[in-house]
Amino acid sequence: MGVISSLGNDWGEFSGKLRDQVSGIRRMHEWDRFADLNTRLGGPIENFEIPSHYTRKKIRSMGRVSLLATRASEMALEDSGLLDDSVLGGGRTGISFGSCSGSTDALVEFAGMLCETDKSIGVNATTYVRMMSHTAPVNIGVFFGIKGRVYTTSSACTSGSQGIGQAYETIKYGKQDVMLAGGAEELCPTQAAVFDTLYATSTLNDEPSTTPRPFDRKRDGLVIGEGAGTLILEELSHAQARGAKIYAEIIGYGTNSDGGHITQPDTKTMQVAMELSLEDASLDSAAIGYVNAHGTATDRGDIAESIATQNLFGSSMPISTLKGNIGHTLGGCGAIESWATINMMNENWFAPTLNLVEPDERCGSLDYIMGSGREINTEFVMSNNFAFGGINTSLIFKRWQ
Repeated sequence: MGVISSLGNDWGEFSGKLRDQVSGIRRMHEWDRFADLNTRLGGPIENFEIPSHYTRKKIRSMGRVSLLATRASEMALEDSGLLDDSVLGGGRTGISFGSCSGSTDALVEFAGMLCETDKSIGVNATTYVRMMSHTAPVNIGVFFGIKGRVYTTSSACTSGSQGIGQAYETIKYGKQDVMLAGGAEELCPTQAAVFDTLYATSTLNDEPSTTPRPFDRKRDGLVIGEGAGTLILEELSHAQARGAKIYAEIIGYGTNSDGGHITQPDTKTMQVAMELSLEDASLDSAAIGYVNAHGTATDRGDIAESIATQNLFGSSMPISTLKGNIGHTLGGCGAIESWATINMMNENWFAPTLNLVEPDERCGSLDYIMGSGREINTEFVMSNNFAFGGINTSLIFKRWQ
Protein backbone atom coordinates (compact mmCIF):
# COMPACT_ATOMS: atom_id res chain seq x y z
CA MET A 1 0.00 0.00 0.00
CA GLY A 2 1.13 3.55 -0.63
CA VAL A 3 -0.37 6.88 0.44
CA ILE A 4 0.51 10.56 0.11
CA SER A 5 -1.42 12.87 2.41
CA SER A 6 -1.34 16.10 4.37
CA LEU A 7 -0.50 14.05 7.51
CA GLY A 8 2.43 12.21 5.94
CA ASN A 9 3.31 9.48 3.50
CA ASP A 10 3.80 6.47 5.76
CA TRP A 11 1.67 4.84 8.42
CA GLY A 12 4.07 5.58 11.27
CA GLU A 13 3.92 9.32 10.71
CA PHE A 14 0.24 9.34 9.80
CA SER A 15 -0.91 7.29 12.79
CA GLY A 16 1.31 9.29 15.14
CA LYS A 17 -0.50 12.45 14.07
CA LEU A 18 -3.87 10.74 14.44
CA ARG A 19 -2.95 9.79 18.01
CA ASP A 20 -1.73 13.33 18.71
CA GLN A 21 -4.92 14.74 17.18
CA VAL A 22 -3.03 16.78 14.61
CA SER A 23 -4.99 18.60 11.90
CA GLY A 24 -3.77 18.89 8.32
CA ILE A 25 -6.14 21.78 7.64
CA ARG A 26 -4.80 25.30 7.14
CA ARG A 27 -5.97 28.68 5.89
CA MET A 28 -5.32 28.96 2.16
CA HIS A 29 -4.14 32.56 1.88
CA GLU A 30 -3.60 32.08 -1.84
CA TRP A 31 -7.39 31.80 -2.21
CA ASP A 32 -7.97 35.29 -0.85
CA ARG A 33 -7.96 36.59 -4.42
CA PHE A 34 -11.35 34.92 -4.96
CA ALA A 35 -13.56 37.54 -3.37
CA ASP A 36 -16.80 35.55 -3.60
CA LEU A 37 -15.38 32.33 -2.16
CA ASN A 38 -16.68 31.97 1.39
CA THR A 39 -14.23 29.30 2.54
CA ARG A 40 -10.48 29.83 2.76
CA LEU A 41 -9.72 26.38 4.16
CA GLY A 42 -7.95 23.38 2.65
CA GLY A 43 -5.90 20.31 3.51
CA PRO A 44 -2.80 20.64 1.27
CA ILE A 45 0.22 18.37 0.91
CA GLU A 46 2.86 20.99 1.53
CA ASN A 47 6.15 19.14 1.03
CA PHE A 48 5.53 16.92 -1.97
CA GLU A 49 8.70 16.59 -4.03
CA ILE A 50 8.97 14.96 -7.43
CA PRO A 51 11.66 12.22 -7.18
CA SER A 52 14.81 12.85 -9.17
CA HIS A 53 14.27 9.77 -11.35
CA TYR A 54 10.99 11.25 -12.62
CA THR A 55 12.52 12.73 -15.76
CA ARG A 56 10.87 15.48 -17.77
CA LYS A 57 10.10 13.01 -20.54
CA LYS A 58 8.34 10.68 -18.10
CA ILE A 59 6.18 13.34 -16.46
CA ARG A 60 5.41 15.81 -19.24
CA SER A 61 1.94 14.26 -19.59
CA MET A 62 1.25 14.55 -15.84
CA GLY A 63 -0.49 17.24 -13.87
CA ARG A 64 -0.36 17.22 -10.07
CA VAL A 65 -3.10 14.61 -9.67
CA SER A 66 -1.19 12.16 -11.89
CA LEU A 67 2.07 12.87 -10.09
CA LEU A 68 0.48 12.14 -6.72
CA ALA A 69 -1.17 8.99 -8.09
CA THR A 70 2.00 7.72 -9.73
CA ARG A 71 4.16 8.32 -6.66
CA ALA A 72 1.63 6.61 -4.36
CA SER A 73 1.54 3.68 -6.78
CA GLU A 74 5.33 3.49 -6.85
CA MET A 75 5.39 3.37 -3.05
CA ALA A 76 2.77 0.60 -3.09
CA LEU A 77 4.71 -1.39 -5.68
CA GLU A 78 7.86 -1.03 -3.61
CA ASP A 79 5.95 -2.22 -0.55
CA SER A 80 4.60 -5.21 -2.46
CA GLY A 81 7.94 -6.24 -3.96
CA LEU A 82 6.57 -5.88 -7.49
CA LEU A 83 8.20 -2.62 -8.60
CA ASP A 84 10.73 -4.25 -10.92
CA ASP A 85 8.85 -7.49 -11.47
CA SER A 86 8.07 -8.74 -14.98
CA VAL A 87 4.48 -9.37 -13.86
CA LEU A 88 3.73 -5.68 -14.47
CA GLY A 89 4.16 -6.02 -18.22
CA GLY A 90 2.76 -9.50 -18.65
CA GLY A 91 -0.85 -8.54 -19.31
CA ARG A 92 -2.19 -10.04 -16.07
CA THR A 93 -1.64 -6.84 -14.05
CA GLY A 94 -4.14 -4.03 -14.42
CA ILE A 95 -5.21 -0.69 -12.96
CA SER A 96 -8.48 0.47 -11.43
CA PHE A 97 -8.05 4.04 -10.30
CA GLY A 98 -9.94 7.30 -10.25
CA SER A 99 -10.16 11.01 -9.52
CA CYS A 100 -12.95 13.55 -9.80
CA SER A 101 -11.27 15.08 -12.82
CA GLY A 102 -7.91 15.73 -14.35
CA SER A 103 -5.66 18.63 -13.46
CA THR A 104 -7.37 21.98 -13.52
CA ASP A 105 -4.35 23.90 -14.79
CA ALA A 106 -4.98 22.12 -18.09
CA LEU A 107 -8.60 23.27 -18.04
CA VAL A 108 -7.32 26.82 -17.69
CA GLU A 109 -5.30 26.37 -20.87
CA PHE A 110 -8.37 25.35 -22.85
CA ALA A 111 -10.43 28.10 -21.22
CA GLY A 112 -7.86 30.61 -22.41
CA MET A 113 -8.33 29.33 -25.95
CA LEU A 114 -12.12 29.64 -25.74
CA CYS A 115 -12.04 33.09 -24.17
CA GLU A 116 -9.34 34.54 -26.39
CA THR A 117 -10.19 32.50 -29.54
CA ASP A 118 -6.49 31.79 -29.94
CA LYS A 119 -5.21 28.20 -29.64
CA SER A 120 -1.68 29.44 -29.08
CA ILE A 121 -2.65 30.72 -25.64
CA GLY A 122 -1.49 27.96 -23.32
CA VAL A 123 -2.72 24.90 -25.24
CA ASN A 124 -0.04 22.33 -26.06
CA ALA A 125 0.33 18.66 -26.91
CA THR A 126 -0.13 17.54 -23.30
CA THR A 127 -3.06 19.76 -22.31
CA TYR A 128 -5.78 17.19 -22.95
CA VAL A 129 -3.80 14.31 -21.44
CA ARG A 130 -3.36 16.26 -18.20
CA MET A 131 -7.03 17.27 -18.19
CA MET A 132 -8.78 14.02 -19.15
CA SER A 133 -10.71 12.13 -16.48
CA HIS A 134 -8.55 9.02 -16.90
CA THR A 135 -5.25 10.90 -16.68
CA ALA A 136 -4.22 9.25 -13.37
CA PRO A 137 -4.66 5.55 -14.29
CA VAL A 138 -3.28 6.06 -17.79
CA ASN A 139 -0.16 7.83 -16.53
CA ILE A 140 0.36 5.14 -13.89
CA GLY A 141 0.15 2.48 -16.60
CA VAL A 142 2.58 4.19 -18.95
CA PHE A 143 5.05 5.03 -16.19
CA PHE A 144 5.31 1.41 -15.00
CA GLY A 145 4.71 -0.35 -18.31
CA ILE A 146 1.50 -2.06 -17.18
CA LYS A 147 -0.24 -3.88 -20.02
CA GLY A 148 -3.38 -5.30 -18.43
CA ARG A 149 -6.82 -3.78 -18.05
CA VAL A 150 -7.29 -0.11 -17.18
CA TYR A 151 -10.51 1.00 -15.49
CA THR A 152 -11.21 4.66 -14.78
CA THR A 153 -13.45 5.15 -11.77
CA SER A 154 -14.14 8.87 -12.04
CA SER A 155 -17.11 8.99 -9.68
CA ALA A 156 -16.40 11.97 -7.44
CA CYS A 157 -16.07 10.96 -3.78
CA THR A 158 -16.36 7.23 -4.53
CA SER A 159 -13.62 7.23 -7.18
CA GLY A 160 -11.09 5.55 -4.84
CA SER A 161 -13.48 3.05 -3.27
CA GLN A 162 -14.99 2.09 -6.62
CA GLY A 163 -11.43 1.69 -7.88
CA ILE A 164 -10.74 -0.84 -5.13
CA GLY A 165 -14.09 -2.58 -5.59
CA GLN A 166 -13.71 -2.88 -9.35
CA ALA A 167 -10.20 -4.28 -8.91
CA TYR A 168 -11.45 -6.80 -6.34
CA GLU A 169 -14.14 -8.08 -8.70
CA THR A 170 -11.74 -8.21 -11.65
CA ILE A 171 -9.43 -10.53 -9.73
CA LYS A 172 -12.31 -12.46 -8.14
CA TYR A 173 -13.60 -13.43 -11.57
CA GLY A 174 -10.19 -14.40 -12.93
CA LYS A 175 -9.61 -11.57 -15.37
CA GLN A 176 -6.34 -10.34 -13.77
CA ASP A 177 -3.91 -11.60 -11.14
CA VAL A 178 -2.77 -8.22 -9.82
CA MET A 179 -4.46 -4.80 -9.77
CA LEU A 180 -3.25 -1.37 -8.75
CA ALA A 181 -6.32 0.19 -7.16
CA GLY A 182 -7.21 3.49 -5.57
CA GLY A 183 -7.72 7.16 -6.20
CA ALA A 184 -6.19 10.63 -6.03
CA GLU A 185 -7.08 14.31 -6.02
CA GLU A 186 -5.16 17.56 -6.23
CA LEU A 187 -6.31 20.56 -4.22
CA CYS A 188 -7.91 23.30 -6.28
CA PRO A 189 -10.12 26.27 -5.33
CA THR A 190 -12.63 25.23 -7.99
CA GLN A 191 -13.40 22.14 -5.91
CA ALA A 192 -14.03 24.28 -2.85
CA ALA A 193 -16.25 26.49 -5.01
CA VAL A 194 -18.43 23.50 -5.97
CA PHE A 195 -19.44 23.03 -2.33
CA ASP A 196 -19.32 26.76 -1.59
CA THR A 197 -22.19 27.35 -4.02
CA LEU A 198 -24.20 24.78 -2.05
CA TYR A 199 -23.35 26.55 1.24
CA ALA A 200 -21.69 23.31 2.34
CA THR A 201 -18.16 24.55 3.15
CA SER A 202 -16.74 25.48 6.52
CA THR A 203 -16.11 29.19 6.97
CA LEU A 204 -14.11 29.01 10.19
CA ASN A 205 -11.29 30.54 8.21
CA ASP A 206 -9.39 31.87 11.21
CA GLU A 207 -9.68 28.60 13.16
CA PRO A 208 -8.47 25.92 10.71
CA SER A 209 -7.59 23.31 13.32
CA THR A 210 -11.13 23.32 14.72
CA THR A 211 -12.86 22.26 11.50
CA PRO A 212 -14.32 20.25 9.85
CA ARG A 213 -16.44 18.74 12.65
CA PRO A 214 -18.08 15.58 11.27
CA PHE A 215 -21.28 14.49 13.06
CA ASP A 216 -20.94 17.34 15.57
CA ARG A 217 -23.91 19.55 16.38
CA LYS A 218 -21.73 22.64 15.80
CA ARG A 219 -20.31 21.59 12.44
CA ASP A 220 -20.48 24.25 9.75
CA GLY A 221 -19.42 22.38 6.63
CA LEU A 222 -16.69 20.43 4.89
CA VAL A 223 -13.09 21.26 4.01
CA ILE A 224 -11.44 20.07 0.80
CA GLY A 225 -8.11 18.23 0.99
CA GLU A 226 -5.81 16.43 -1.39
CA GLY A 227 -3.98 13.13 -1.49
CA ALA A 228 -3.50 9.80 -3.21
CA GLY A 229 -3.69 6.17 -2.20
CA THR A 230 -2.88 2.92 -3.99
CA LEU A 231 -3.56 -0.62 -2.78
CA ILE A 232 -2.01 -3.58 -4.57
CA LEU A 233 -4.68 -6.26 -4.85
CA GLU A 234 -3.52 -9.75 -5.71
CA GLU A 235 -5.10 -13.15 -6.20
CA LEU A 236 -4.35 -15.16 -3.05
CA SER A 237 -2.43 -18.11 -4.49
CA HIS A 238 -0.45 -15.75 -6.73
CA ALA A 239 0.56 -13.68 -3.69
CA GLN A 240 1.39 -16.71 -1.56
CA ALA A 241 3.50 -18.28 -4.29
CA ARG A 242 5.89 -15.34 -4.23
CA GLY A 243 5.79 -14.87 -0.45
CA ALA A 244 4.04 -11.52 -0.55
CA LYS A 245 3.36 -9.56 2.62
CA ILE A 246 -0.42 -9.59 3.09
CA TYR A 247 -2.10 -6.81 5.10
CA ALA A 248 -5.73 -7.88 4.77
CA GLU A 249 -8.24 -9.68 2.60
CA ILE A 250 -11.04 -7.89 0.77
CA ILE A 251 -14.12 -10.04 1.22
CA GLY A 252 -17.02 -7.71 0.52
CA TYR A 253 -17.94 -4.93 -1.88
CA GLY A 254 -21.28 -3.26 -2.43
CA THR A 255 -22.16 -0.36 -4.68
CA ASN A 256 -25.42 1.12 -5.92
CA SER A 257 -27.07 4.45 -6.67
CA ASP A 258 -29.88 6.48 -5.17
CA GLY A 259 -31.57 7.15 -8.49
CA GLY A 260 -33.24 10.18 -6.97
CA HIS A 261 -31.25 13.38 -6.55
CA ILE A 262 -27.81 14.49 -7.68
CA THR A 263 -26.69 16.05 -4.39
CA GLN A 264 -29.17 14.93 -1.70
CA PRO A 265 -28.24 11.51 -0.20
CA ASP A 266 -30.78 8.76 0.41
CA THR A 267 -30.63 6.87 3.71
CA LYS A 268 -32.35 3.77 2.31
CA THR A 269 -29.98 3.20 -0.61
CA MET A 270 -26.95 3.99 1.57
CA GLN A 271 -28.06 1.17 3.84
CA VAL A 272 -28.61 -1.14 0.86
CA ALA A 273 -25.01 -0.55 -0.29
CA MET A 274 -23.76 -1.73 3.12
CA GLU A 275 -26.11 -4.70 2.98
CA LEU A 276 -24.78 -5.64 -0.46
CA SER A 277 -21.24 -5.61 0.92
CA LEU A 278 -22.26 -7.85 3.84
CA GLU A 279 -24.03 -10.20 1.43
CA ASP A 280 -20.96 -10.37 -0.79
CA ALA A 281 -18.84 -11.20 2.27
CA SER A 282 -21.38 -13.77 3.56
CA LEU A 283 -21.40 -11.97 6.91
CA ASP A 284 -24.03 -10.94 9.39
CA SER A 285 -23.95 -7.30 10.47
CA ALA A 286 -22.90 -8.36 13.98
CA ALA A 287 -19.53 -9.54 12.61
CA ILE A 288 -18.36 -6.00 11.79
CA GLY A 289 -16.33 -4.49 14.62
CA TYR A 290 -15.81 -0.96 13.26
CA VAL A 291 -17.13 1.29 10.51
CA ASN A 292 -14.99 3.97 8.89
CA ALA A 293 -17.53 6.60 7.89
CA HIS A 294 -17.56 8.94 4.95
CA GLY A 295 -18.39 11.74 7.42
CA THR A 296 -18.11 14.90 5.35
CA ALA A 297 -19.34 17.29 8.09
CA THR A 298 -22.34 18.41 6.02
CA ASP A 299 -25.80 18.32 7.56
CA ARG A 300 -27.52 16.16 4.97
CA GLY A 301 -24.59 13.81 4.47
CA ASP A 302 -23.84 13.19 8.14
CA ILE A 303 -27.47 12.67 9.09
CA ALA A 304 -28.37 10.35 6.20
CA GLU A 305 -25.22 8.24 6.54
CA SER A 306 -25.37 7.87 10.30
CA ILE A 307 -29.05 6.91 10.31
CA ALA A 308 -28.42 4.32 7.59
CA THR A 309 -25.56 2.91 9.67
CA GLN A 310 -27.65 2.81 12.84
CA ASN A 311 -30.54 1.13 11.02
CA LEU A 312 -28.24 -1.67 9.92
CA PHE A 313 -25.90 -2.10 12.87
CA GLY A 314 -27.68 -0.66 15.88
CA SER A 315 -26.46 1.98 18.31
CA SER A 316 -23.41 0.08 19.63
CA MET A 317 -21.37 0.22 16.41
CA PRO A 318 -18.00 2.03 16.84
CA ILE A 319 -17.62 4.60 14.06
CA SER A 320 -15.25 7.42 13.11
CA THR A 321 -13.99 9.34 10.10
CA LEU A 322 -10.61 10.80 9.14
CA LYS A 323 -11.99 13.92 7.50
CA GLY A 324 -11.57 15.96 10.66
CA ASN A 325 -7.81 15.45 10.21
CA ILE A 326 -7.25 15.64 6.47
CA GLY A 327 -10.44 17.12 5.06
CA HIS A 328 -12.38 15.63 2.18
CA THR A 329 -9.86 14.32 -0.35
CA LEU A 330 -12.62 13.62 -2.89
CA GLY A 331 -11.38 11.04 -5.41
CA GLY A 332 -8.61 10.00 -3.03
CA CYS A 333 -10.67 9.50 0.13
CA GLY A 334 -11.85 5.93 -0.54
CA ALA A 335 -8.29 4.68 -0.97
CA ILE A 336 -6.70 6.71 1.83
CA GLU A 337 -9.44 5.74 4.25
CA SER A 338 -9.25 2.04 3.28
CA TRP A 339 -5.48 2.13 3.86
CA ALA A 340 -5.97 3.68 7.28
CA THR A 341 -8.82 1.34 8.21
CA ILE A 342 -6.71 -1.71 7.38
CA ASN A 343 -3.75 -0.41 9.37
CA MET A 344 -5.93 0.48 12.35
CA MET A 345 -7.48 -2.98 12.30
CA ASN A 346 -4.03 -4.55 12.32
CA GLU A 347 -2.99 -2.41 15.31
CA ASN A 348 -6.26 -2.92 17.24
CA TRP A 349 -6.52 0.86 17.59
CA PHE A 350 -9.01 3.12 15.85
CA ALA A 351 -8.66 6.87 15.55
CA PRO A 352 -11.30 9.26 16.88
CA THR A 353 -13.14 11.76 14.73
CA LEU A 354 -11.14 14.93 15.23
CA ASN A 355 -13.23 17.93 16.38
CA LEU A 356 -16.23 15.77 17.26
CA VAL A 357 -17.25 16.84 20.77
CA GLU A 358 -21.03 16.64 20.92
CA PRO A 359 -22.79 14.43 18.35
CA ASP A 360 -25.72 16.06 16.60
CA GLU A 361 -28.98 14.71 18.03
CA ARG A 362 -30.34 14.52 14.46
CA CYS A 363 -27.65 11.99 13.53
CA GLY A 364 -28.06 8.30 14.09
CA SER A 365 -27.41 6.85 17.52
CA LEU A 366 -23.98 5.21 17.21
CA ASP A 367 -20.85 4.66 19.30
CA TYR A 368 -18.95 7.69 17.96
CA ILE A 369 -15.24 7.37 18.74
CA MET A 370 -14.08 10.64 20.29
CA GLY A 371 -11.14 11.88 22.29
CA SER A 372 -8.09 9.63 22.33
CA GLY A 373 -9.26 6.80 20.09
CA ARG A 374 -10.29 3.27 20.94
CA GLU A 375 -8.68 -0.15 21.43
CA ILE A 376 -10.78 -2.64 19.45
CA ASN A 377 -9.86 -6.19 18.50
CA THR A 378 -11.91 -7.18 15.48
CA GLU A 379 -11.60 -9.50 12.50
CA PHE A 380 -13.80 -7.48 10.14
CA VAL A 381 -14.03 -3.76 9.38
CA MET A 382 -16.11 -1.73 6.92
CA SER A 383 -15.21 1.45 5.03
CA ASN A 384 -17.99 3.49 3.37
CA ASN A 385 -18.05 6.33 0.86
CA PHE A 386 -20.86 8.26 -0.81
CA ALA A 387 -20.71 10.61 -3.80
CA PHE A 388 -22.59 13.20 -5.80
CA GLY A 389 -24.93 11.48 -8.20
CA GLY A 390 -26.11 9.26 -5.37
CA ILE A 391 -23.30 6.73 -5.79
CA ASN A 392 -22.75 4.60 -2.70
CA THR A 393 -19.91 2.21 -1.89
CA SER A 394 -19.06 -0.14 0.96
CA LEU A 395 -15.93 -2.26 1.39
CA ILE A 396 -15.29 -4.99 3.97
CA PHE A 397 -11.77 -6.01 4.98
CA LYS A 398 -10.80 -9.10 6.93
CA ARG A 399 -7.77 -9.30 9.18
CA TRP A 400 -5.11 -11.56 7.66
CA GLN A 401 -3.90 -14.24 10.06
